[in-house]
Amino acid sequence: MSSNSSEHRSAADQPVAGPSRRSLLRVLGAAGVGAAAVGALSACAPGSSAAPKALGSVAPSQAKGSTTLWFKDDDILKVFRGVVPSFTKKYPAVTVNLVGVDIDKKLAPALISGAGVPDGAYLGDGSVLGQAEHLTDLTSLMAKYRADTVQYKLDVNTDGQRLVGIPWDTDPGLLYYREDILSAAKVDPTQLTSYDALLDAAREIKGRNPKAQPIPLEQDPDLAMQWLMMLVNQQQGTGMVDSAGKLTIDTDAFRTALTWIKKVADEGLGARSKFASTAQIAQADGGTVSLVPWAIWYNFLVQGTFKKSVGHWRAAQLPAWTTGGARSGVMGGSSFVIPAKAANPDLAWLFYEHAVYSAEGYQAVFGSNSVYPNGLNTALPSVKSALNPQNSLFKPLAGLGNENLWEVGTQASLAIPPGYRIPTWFNQADAYLGANLQKLMDGKMSVDAVIKQSVSAIQTNLVDRA
Repeated sequence: MSSNSSEHRSAADQPVAGPSRRSLLRVLGAAGVGAAAVGALSACAPGSSAAPKALGSVAPSQAKGSTTLWFKDDDILKVFRGVVPSFTKKYPAVTVNLVGVDIDKKLAPALISGAGVPDGAYLGDGSVLGQAEHLTDLTSLMAKYRADTVQYKLDVNTDGQRLVGIPWDTDPGLLYYREDILSAAKVDPTQLTSYDALLDAAREIKGRNPKAQPIPLEQDPDLAMQWLMMLVNQQQGTGMVDSAGKLTIDTDAFRTALTWIKKVADEGLGARSKFASTAQIAQADGGTVSLVPWAIWYNFLVQGTFKKSVGHWRAAQLPAWTTGGARSGVMGGSSFVIPAKAANPDLAWLFYEHAVYSAEGYQAVFGSNSVYPNGLNTALPSVKSALNPQNSLFKPLAGLGNENLWEVGTQASLAIPPGYRIPTWFNQADAYLGANLQKLMDGKMSVDAVIKQSVSAIQTNLVDRA
C-alpha cells in the first residue's frame, strides 16, 4: 500500500465485479499491503558479484548494452513496458529487460548475496531503507532533480546523507464522500475543513439514518496502522520516528489522531470491515459508509466495484487538524533502487531518469496507454513539474461524476508535509501499533494504553534490535 504504494490499478479501464481482497491488494501494494505475484526469476539475466561500476561513468551518448530491471508482476510492469519505446529511441544501443518477480521474496536475498542481482528494482518506500547498505548512493545523480521532486519522497529515500532511492509515485490522502447522502443530510462538503467538522457531518448523517456508520474503521492491522500514519504525518510531517530515529508515538500528533478515531468508534460512527472486502464494498455502495478519509487509491473501489452509487462519489482535500494546517498526508508510495552490486547501474539509471523525470516517461505511465486507456489514476507522480493541476495526465472519472480527480489529487500531492520518515522496521510494527489500534476501535483499549503499550513493545522488539 512498509509504505509500498499503490501498485496501482485503474478500475475505470478494467472494471471488476467484487474482486477478492487479495487480488486487489496485490495490484495496489500500498504501504506494505499485499503480496506480489510470483515472478519468473529464470528469465532474469544474472547480476554480478564483482566490484560494482561507478555510477555515472557512462556518458548517455555512449550508452550501450543490456539492463535488467525488476518489477512486481502486475499491471505496473505492463505500464512501464510502454516506456521502453521512447527510451530506446533516445538510447538505441541499450536493451531494456523489464522482468516481473516476487520483489518481497526475491530482492533482499539477491541484494545480500550479489547473485542474480538485477540492475535496478521497484521497491515499496517502506522497504527501501531496510536495504540501504546494499543500494547505490544516488545523491550526486539526483542533485539536479531534487528541487523538482516532492520533498517527502526524498525524505523516505534518504539514509543518513545518502539518497538511495529514485522517487516514483505519491499516494496523497483525500476525502472521498457521497454527495447524494451529504445533500440529503444538508451537509455542505465545502465546510468539511476540519476533523471536528467531519465528526459533526457523520453525526448529522447518522441522525437521519440510525444504521449509517459513515466513516470506515479498517480491520486489517497493517492497513489501519498506515491509515493512522496518514492522519499523523499530515500533522507534523513525521511517522513513527523523527529524523534522529527516536519514536514519536507518545506525541500530541498521535494522541490527537487516536482520540479522534476513538470518538468515531465510541459514537457508532465507524463501520468495521477490511479494505476491499465484500462487506466494505456493500457498506460504501449501499450508503452505510459515506465519508472516507483515505489514500487516492480508494478510487479503485469507486470505479470498479460500486454499482448503486456510481457517479455519486466525490473527492476533496482531507480536513485539517488545525486551522490553516496541512490538508494532505501520505498513505503508500514506491520508488526505484539500484543495487550496489548491479552489473550495469548506469543503464538502469538512464531508464529510471527517463521514466520518472522526462515528460515522455511520465506521460507514458500516467497518461493514456495500452493498459489504461483513461490513464493510471490510482497514484500520482512525485515530480513537481508533472503535477500541474491544469495539465491532467488522466481523464475525469465517471465513478466520481466526471469530477477532475487530477486537479484535486495534484493539489494534495504538492501539499504533503516534508519530513516523513519510515523506519527500517516499519513493516513489523503492525504487530504492535496496528494490533493495539484494532483494540482501540473495538473499545478494548484506551488512547493512553495504545500509546504506552505500543511504545514499549516497539522500542523493545524493534528499535533496540535494529
